[in-house]
Amino acid sequence: MTRAIVIRTSGGLSVRLRPRPLAVGAACTLVALVVAVLAIGGGDYPMSPADVVRTLLGQGTPADAFIVEQVRLPRVLTALLAGGALALSGAAFQALARNPLGSPDLLGFTQGAAAGALTVIVVIGGGGVLLATGAVVGGLVTGAVIYLLAWREGLHGDRLVLTGIGVYAILAGINGYLLTRANIPDAARAVLWLTGTLDGRGWADLAPLLAAMAVVVPVVLVGCARGLRILEMGDDAATALGVRVDAVRLGLLAAAVLLCALAAAATGPVAFVALTAPQLARRLTRDPGPNLLPSLCMGAALLVTADLAAQRLIPGHQLPVGVVTGVLGGAYLVGLLAARRRTGRL
Repeated sequence: MTRAIVIRTSGGLSVRLRPRPLAVGAACTLVALVVAVLAIGGGDYPMSPADVVRTLLGQGTPADAFIVEQVRLPRVLTALLAGGALALSGAAFQALARNPLGSPDLLGFTQGAAAGALTVIVVIGGGGVLLATGAVVGGLVTGAVIYLLAWREGLHGDRLVLTGIGVYAILAGINGYLLTRANIPDAARAVLWLTGTLDGRGWADLAPLLAAMAVVVPVVLVGCARGLRILEMGDDAATALGVRVDAVRLGLLAAAVLLCALAAAATGPVAFVALTAPQLARRLTRDPGPNLLPSLCMGAALLVTADLAAQRLIPGHQLPVGVVTGVLGGAYLVGLLAARRRTGRL
């Protein structure tokens, strides 16, 4: 493990920086930006990367500015932010559960967001801001229910995983029932949303996620990172070192649920980004810690790359981004389970 660099500010605050995780985060950010430029330049109105950069800097033609700023940039930014939010949420869940399968995809949290959104679509017939609100409320309610059911003199990782899987199964049945009650147009819209798509995303879809991440991400990266790293040593050791174990877990769980719910509200429940991004980040950093910042950058790169692939894989036809992430994430999950079986941990 590489030695951390400790930076102390004049106010007495110390920040620990590890070179390899920083390098991995910077590399993922660079990949995400390059892919974002390529994604903005593609489509029926092609633009070169130089034209895209020039337009982003305010030096493009009026036609280029309209295409970039009003049509393509909101979609790309939504992919970057939603991917980062899902990955950061997944990293927090995996650290809390101490289990690589501790992902909001598998623990029922995204199913809860989907249940809230489906209720809005099927029962109320709404969309837009109302649909996003339903997804957020559904995710938060599901998080509260799972927390209460899994709590017993503390929040044990295995109980959290098993409770989440049970709630996932219940919510999957409820969501299936809601789809059977919907009329044909609403059912088609709901199925597309449940698959996960970035098609047609605008500034209104991006604004709630951007505002929440501006608040939640610094809290997680700065306020909870140290406590989460110490928690990996065990509750007794963390308590002895002055960490308020229950408060850190509850705060981090609330932040993670909010992030995945808002990401689902913006894009639909895109599968497996929250599962795979933290694991890939951990493999690259070779750091046993939670790897929150590298995971965030990896998630942004993964989702924007998957969206570009979804637009280009089949000429003349655009796939929902959830199809691409589902195929890739499912293959990764099978490989992860096979690896754990070979090492005798499954």
